[in-house]
Amino acid sequence: MMHAVGRALCGWQTFYTPYYADRLLESLRPTGFLERTVLGGELRRRTVQYLVEQGLPLDPAGQTGGYDLVVTCSDLIVQKNIRGVPIVLVQEGMTDPETLVYRVVRRFGLPRWLASTATTGLSLAYRRFCVASDGYRELFLAKGIPSQKIVVTGIPNFDNCASFQENEFPYRGYVLVATSDTRETFKWDNRKYFLAEVERIAAGRPLLFKLHPNEDFSRSEREIRRIFPRAPVFREGDINPMIANCTVLITQYSTCVYVGLALGKECHSRFDLEQLRRLLPLQNGGTSAATIASVCREILGLREAA
Repeated sequence: MMHAVGRALCGWQTFYTPYYADRLLESLRPTGFLERTVLGGELRRRTVQYLVEQGLPLDPAGQTGGYDLVVTCSDLIVQKNIRGVPIVLVQEGMTDPETLVYRVVRRFGLPRWLASTATTGLSLAYRRFCVASDGYRELFLAKGIPSQKIVVTGIPNFDNCASFQENEFPYRGYVLVATSDTRETFKWDNRKYFLAEVERIAAGRPLLFKLHPNEDFSRSEREIRRIFPRAPVFREGDINPMIANCTVLITQYSTCVYVGLALGKECHSRFDLEQLRRLLPLQNGGTSAATIASVCREILGLREAA
């Protein structure tokens, strides 16, 4: 998503970095605590691999400095070396529910990352917050984010779902199950109950599983094989063509449910589907990155005028 925005910022020199933290969280790295987060492990490896494969200029942890603008898809951490720079925050995807942990974090001013993405936008450290839809604008307003900071732009990756229908994925007409990394990110998950629900919804129809990239693959596949020994299980691959070719989409806590809803699939989610339809990202033919880039130019222009 950040690359899409960077491409749209024609004429500006852009640099990229995997998400990083400051001293407190970085001190936890030797403990393995960060291995199942975007700060470490497989997710970080995949990020670095993408940046290298795309030939993008890297500046790890923004160490070079001297930037006129920072574009980020998370403000759960606002790193010390960007706090004096104008920031444009781009909504990454679905936000977590407002649980007891979320309320405690807000009440006592605890680190936002403790409540995961439920606290997205609450830093207020940015000039503009580019959000997915009018529904999300209302959700973030209800959290107390000032209206003048929010811009409805749509978000890259989820703004042109119709394009996924032209694909070469070989399977068609199945029930697709997209699992989540709840256990790996320290949340409760009754996987046995979830798989029983999958069996009930599928009702004998062919099944296909796509595991979350951050899951413990061996454990998840072992659990699936006990009940569905012949179902294809994909550890890797683009899930969007899989959704486009399915008849039913079953998810847990995944943003990919928006792709299913946008394509008119029968969808099942742990979230309320009516609320998800209200929050559905704008389908604007893939122009969100260009709109976000315009917001960035506005911020850059204001800074130059000052």
